[in-house]
Amino acid sequence: MNTKSLIITIVVAFVTVWVTDFLIHVVWLSSSYAATKSLWRPEAEMMSKMPFMLLGQFLVATAFTMIFAACVAEKRCLSCSLKYSACIGILVGAGQIIMYAVAPYPGTLVAKWCVAYIAQVLLLGVVVHKVYKPLLAKQG
Repeated sequence: MNTKSLIITIVVAFVTVWVTDFLIHVVWLSSSYAATKSLWRPEAEMMSKMPFMLLGQFLVATAFTMIFAACVAEKRCLSCSLKYSACIGILVGAGQIIMYAVAPYPGTLVAKWCVAYIAQVLLLGVVVHKVYKPLLAKQG
């Protein structure tokens, strides 16, 4: 594993997750959240928990990138990166569907989350594919 490239890629992946989460939740879904206000913490309380949000986004970027570096990167195959990303998107979407079964989230919101997360990780897969540079294989 190329440690220097891994660290750079994790930082770039974190920025990608942060920006796309902002676009998904603040720009696109803000009206959906306003319509379901009773389900969420008050704004001030959410803002006080922002360090936990950033930590979670960083951990997502780190795990995504480390699995990519360990299992996908050496193939240098964009379609392999997209297949990996799609699997991660399905995994995250499945978690949202499970939450729908146990929490009073509107089905339309859950569906939007699923679509958004799959699109987000597909983009993340392209970004990580382009940024991460595996070590060259050592010649015998």
